[in-house]
Amino acid sequence: MRLEIAGLTAEIGSRAIVCDVDLVAEPGRFVGLVGPNGSGKSTLLRTVYRALRPTGGVVSLDGRDLWRMPARQAARRRAVVTQHGELSAEFSVAEVVAMGRAPHKGLFDRESAADRAAVDEALERVDMRWAADRLFSTLSGGERQRVLVARGLAQEAPLLVLDEPTNHLDVRAQLSLLDLIRSLGLTLVAALHDLDHAVAYCDHLVVLKDGRVRASGPPLEVLTPEFVAEVFGVRAHIGPHPLTGRPHIAVASFT
Repeated sequence: MRLEIAGLTAEIGSRAIVCDVDLVAEPGRFVGLVGPNGSGKSTLLRTVYRALRPTGGVVSLDGRDLWRMPARQAARRRAVVTQHGELSAEFSVAEVVAMGRAPHKGLFDRESAADRAAVDEALERVDMRWAADRLFSTLSGGERQRVLVARGLAQEAPLLVLDEPTNHLDVRAQLSLLDLIRSLGLTLVAALHDLDHAVAYCDHLVVLKDGRVRASGPPLEVLTPEFVAEVFGVRAHIGPHPLTGRPHIAVASFT
């Protein structure tokens, strides 16, 4: 699935939060959105998972306008994992993942064998099948995020949109989740807070500041020490990680 955003502007309360944004996510690639707080990352993602209608520009999936599709059709093409993953009712893990099957069912359709198979496969892929009968609310933060990713997989959408998926997770859970996401083979677009995660896991970065794209390209070409200082206001050192060999960025304040 190819996602293309062209000239996108989105407003909240008559105030433009993102302005004239262009972004392309090629099939199977991991595109990261980074930028200071308030730069418009989450707002931009909301236009992709149809929580906020853009006031200008186009969001298209494989050349088709996302906002002109019927809701069910759009949901078959993109799934979302937000940073607000709390569910108020006491659902089991299997029930949460089964919610991802909604775009494939009629309003009064019962769960089918295909639905059950999709849920089982999704839980297996995120290594959470052991928790199928557990209450979602009893899981750790990292386990909950894995279940929400499984819900997206059960949706069988080729594009997965993630809004700060590692927020509030401990360091082991963060890395485990990013390893999982990277391994899925889907088109991925994620807002990330941690620049080291962005440079290590993403194929392409889009840097936002004040609602506009400041840079776009391969991580090591975009996140130069000079650019990081300008946009994020911190010093940066970039080189291979001493343990993994992946690109690594270390930051420090100027004080």
